[in-house]
Amino acid sequence: MSVVSEANASSIPCTQSRGICGHGGGSLQAGVRRGQVKVAMHVLRLCSVFEVPSHIDLDRLAMFDAIGGMQNHTGELTRALAAGAVRQTVITAHRPGVAALQRSPHVEVRRVGIPVRRWRQLYGVAALRHVLKVAPQVDLIHVHQGEDLATIPLGLLAQRIARVPMAITFHCSVAHTFVPTDWSQRVVKVLGTRIEPVGLRRAGAVIVLTSRMQSLLKGRGVTGDRVHVIPPGVNGSLFDGVRGDPLPEFRRPRVLFVGRLAPQKNPLTLVRAARLIDERAEIVIVGDGPERPIIEQEIANAGLGGRVHLTGFVPHHEIPAYLSHADVFALPSLYEELGSVLLEAMRAGLPIVASDTGGIPEIVEDDRSGSLVPPNDTASLAGAINRLLRNPEVAQRLSNEGRRRSKRFEWSSIAGEVLGIYNALTH
Repeated sequence: MSVVSEANASSIPCTQSRGICGHGGGSLQAGVRRGQVKVAMHVLRLCSVFEVPSHIDLDRLAMFDAIGGMQNHTGELTRALAAGAVRQTVITAHRPGVAALQRSPHVEVRRVGIPVRRWRQLYGVAALRHVLKVAPQVDLIHVHQGEDLATIPLGLLAQRIARVPMAITFHCSVAHTFVPTDWSQRVVKVLGTRIEPVGLRRAGAVIVLTSRMQSLLKGRGVTGDRVHVIPPGVNGSLFDGVRGDPLPEFRRPRVLFVGRLAPQKNPLTLVRAARLIDERAEIVIVGDGPERPIIEQEIANAGLGGRVHLTGFVPHHEIPAYLSHADVFALPSLYEELGSVLLEAMRAGLPIVASDTGGIPEIVEDDRSGSLVPPNDTASLAGAINRLLRNPEVAQRLSNEGRRRSKRFEWSSIAGEVLGIYNALTH
C-alpha cells in the first residue's frame, strides 16, 4: 500500500455541512501543529476487505474476490488519515499473492485468514491472535461492518482488552439492509441480527453512509447523537492525466457498468435490457464476480456477443479511463447502501441511470443529476438509457449537475470528519 508521507501530506479540512466540526475536525496538519492531533494516536482498523497493491496478480485476485466499494473506502480513508500523521494498524482478510504484512508511513496492514472466498467469514479466527497483540497499544478501535460478521466481535474483544472507545462504520447492515439471495446468506442474515445490536450498544460512535440508514437506526433505538452520516469520498486525483480509450475497438455511444458481478449489483438486468437499448450503442460491463458465468450464458443465448462486452476485473486506478470514454453510466442494483462508483462516474461527467433503491437517491436526484428507475425493471432501464443517448442536451444537463455535486465528496473532507469523531471519542 502506498501512503502519502507526512512531509507531502495535504491539508484535510472539515466539512461543516454535516455538523461534525464540533467534534474537533478541521485541517489534520493544523491539528498536528496545535497539538490537538497527537502523532502517537493509534487506531486499530478492523475490516474484512481492504485495498491491495497494484502490482499483484489481479486476475488471480479477481477469481478469489471481486474488488468493490468497501475495499476502496477503507484504503482511501486510511491513506488520507495517514497523511495527517494518524497511526493505524489494519487487520484484514488475506488475499492471494499479497504480503501478509505491509508497512508504510504511519500504517501497518496485517492480512490474516483462510485464502478461500467462501470461508472468508472465518478470517476472524486467525485475526484473534493479532487483535490480542495489538489491542493493548491502541487509543481507539474503528470497525468496518459489511456483509462479513467477524469485525464486530473482534472489535468488542479489542475494546474489552484495551478499554478504549470504539467506532463502527456500517457499509452494509446485515440486520437491516442486506438482502440474502441464497441459503448461506440467509444464515449470515440470522447471525447478523444478533451480532449487530451488541456492537451498536457498545460503540461510542456509529458512522453510516446515508441519512436513510441514520433514520433506520434511530428507529431501532440508537440515540441520535451517536449516529453520524459520512458518505464515501472521491479521489479526484484519479482523473488527473487520464489517457486514451482502453477499449478503442468498441464503438460509441457506450453504456458502462462498473461493479461486482453479483446479485446485489444486478448486471443481468442490464444485459437483458440490451435488446431494447438503441442498437448503435455498445454495453461494456467492467468487473468480475460469482454471476459472470450466468451473464456470459445470457449474452450467448440472446446473441448479444457483438454488443455486450465483459472486460473482467479492472484495477481501481484504471477505472477513470473507462469512465472518461463512456456516454452513459448504468447501475441497476437491487439494493445499495450508497454506490460509491456513482460518485466517480459523476466526477467523470457521465450522466447516470440507476435504481431508485437504498441510499442512491441521496446522491442521484431524478432528472437533475441523473435518472432513477425501479429496480429490476428492464423496460424502464432501457427507456432511461435511450432518453440520454438520443437527447444530448438532457445528457449534458445531468452530467453538469452530477459533476458539480460530486465535488462535495473529496476524501480530504471525509477524512477530516472521521478525525473529528476520533477526537471526540478520545478526549
